[in-house]
Amino acid sequence: MTITSDKTISTPQLTINGASQTSDETLSVIDPSTGAPFIEVPSASLAQLDEAVEAATTAFATWSATPITERQAKIQEIGQVIRDNIDELALLVMREQGKPLQNARGEIMASLRQVEVFGSIEFAPEVLKDDETGKVVLTYDPIGVVGAITVWNYPFLAAMFKLVPGLVAGNTVIIKPSPYTPLSTLRLGELLQSVLPAGVLQVLAGGDELGRALVEHTGIHKISFTGSVPTGKAIMASAAATLKRVTLELGGNDAGIVLDDADPDVVGADLFWAAFSNSGQVCAALKRLYVPEDKVDVYAAAIAREAAKVVVGPGDQEGVTAGPVQNAAQLAQVKRLAQAAKDGGGEIVFEGEIPDGPGYWFPTTIVKGLSEGNALVDEEPFGPILPILTYRDLDEAIERANSTVYGLGASVWTANPDSTETLAVAERLEAGSVWVNQHPVVTATIPFGGVKQSGIGVEGSILGLRAYTNPRVLNIKR
Repeated sequence: MTITSDKTISTPQLTINGASQTSDETLSVIDPSTGAPFIEVPSASLAQLDEAVEAATTAFATWSATPITERQAKIQEIGQVIRDNIDELALLVMREQGKPLQNARGEIMASLRQVEVFGSIEFAPEVLKDDETGKVVLTYDPIGVVGAITVWNYPFLAAMFKLVPGLVAGNTVIIKPSPYTPLSTLRLGELLQSVLPAGVLQVLAGGDELGRALVEHTGIHKISFTGSVPTGKAIMASAAATLKRVTLELGGNDAGIVLDDADPDVVGADLFWAAFSNSGQVCAALKRLYVPEDKVDVYAAAIAREAAKVVVGPGDQEGVTAGPVQNAAQLAQVKRLAQAAKDGGGEIVFEGEIPDGPGYWFPTTIVKGLSEGNALVDEEPFGPILPILTYRDLDEAIERANSTVYGLGASVWTANPDSTETLAVAERLEAGSVWVNQHPVVTATIPFGGVKQSGIGVEGSILGLRAYTNPRVLNIKR
């Protein structure tokens, strides 16, 4: 039984200067549950990028001077438009990304937290000094035109993570969604044409050439990017030519350390979902699990029990709880790492069922018997596979967890979350976020970002809002 209609999806257009535009070039969008294209969307030309930048520059003069309370009122209107169109938007996310429809709806609902937080956040000037000698006031001025480049695993949420604080801060924003998942963001641009002044928010779909041109454009003043480490490095190098501000939320190979006092029956289900939410396609998912050597089998069994409940299939089928890998290139990566695990002596302790026929399907897979040096451990799989590693000495486990170029998230699992030992382990893990008995937790109210090669800067909270501004000091001598 399907739980969506067979209604044909209308082709969303580019949004440039407050109006819809088509293009001579198109992008094919593939349904990952079939592996076949199901719609063509316009792919913006470089001339259309120039037009969008010009419109954003013109709109910036007025938008940046608009009181923040009025900008926030527009953000609240955006939230209402999303609520009014959530069924359509969820269908688009499901079709382009592959996740179950209820999860697609959940993604859109989660994005509304951006509206709630930044649509009402206090962002007043800060008085640093005020005495008989003088006064010093710190303000945060909008940067200008922001280029936002988003990722394919949470396409709608990623767009909202950037456009909402960017607009509240007083910038104008040009979003380029992933070429794998442009539909829901293009449609959002269309829906907001009646809410926002022309040029304030624009959406341009396109491939790598458009992305490079956006980063290199002299009329773009900041790039906010979510995606892979190699692409983040290329963006940073390119942005150097004009000293653009950058926020880079990149990949991770997050480690979780289970302490000896934890109960497998208590934490097993949470460990599973920490690794396998969104079919493992989460930048800050649990990707390496370290457990005491003498308990590896009981942890493998506890996680496998939860894995056995998962139903993998097309997102519009009732009862499905996990979808496919989103694209062919990522599926090839997951398959390569799974083969490396087998070749390296890894033991498959659980392998789930997948649908017959076409589509980017990979079974929910749990592996033990590996260690560092195997590709599945050392690299980021970004798919539904988890290696369970063992340790004898806790200090050694911490050292191994930190022995990576990544530093996005990490976690500690224990029966005593407030104990001195737990906090000591957490403090030694090298990551932008360290969670205890959970992994990951990313919300609009909490700063989120990585250390080492997992990124620069943060999203979320007042710190994420400030990242869309230039601090300015007014210093008065009396």
